[in-house]
Amino acid sequence: MSLDGLYREIILDHYQNPRNRGVLEDADAASHGHNPLCGDEVDVFLKLRGSQIDAIGFTSRGCSISQATASMMTESVKGHTVQDAEAMVAAFKAMMLEGGTLDGRPEMADLEALQGVKQYPVRIKCALLPWNTLQDALDTYQARSGSA
Repeated sequence: MSLDGLYREIILDHYQNPRNRGVLEDADAASHGHNPLCGDEVDVFLKLRGSQIDAIGFTSRGCSISQATASMMTESVKGHTVQDAEAMVAAFKAMMLEGGTLDGRPEMADLEALQGVKQYPVRIKCALLPWNTLQDALDTYQARSGSA
């Protein structure tokens, strides 16, 4: 199987078998993201224990890229600290917008599959939507908890 084929398989698997899909009741933070250009929507829910993301969930409506990305994102950040999650947001955005890489971040390995999305600039926003929504949820939590 070619590398492109493997990447397509990873994206398809996360789209068809999303990880961490669902609303987290009593979430410590939540955010709603919407891309008005295509109609994609995602909600991200966080439960934190101290500064660690103990649980994360999402609901989404939209294209396969935004939904698969949300699944991959939740797998990457679950169990990590808020600070680590923010670094992952920055690394993913750098990969998608600035040609950065995710080298040295094994927890984000599946997300390398989304590099092909960069060939379709209009779809980059689809891949960024879950990450932007996560960042908003983290910002909201930190502002409320005074740990910004």
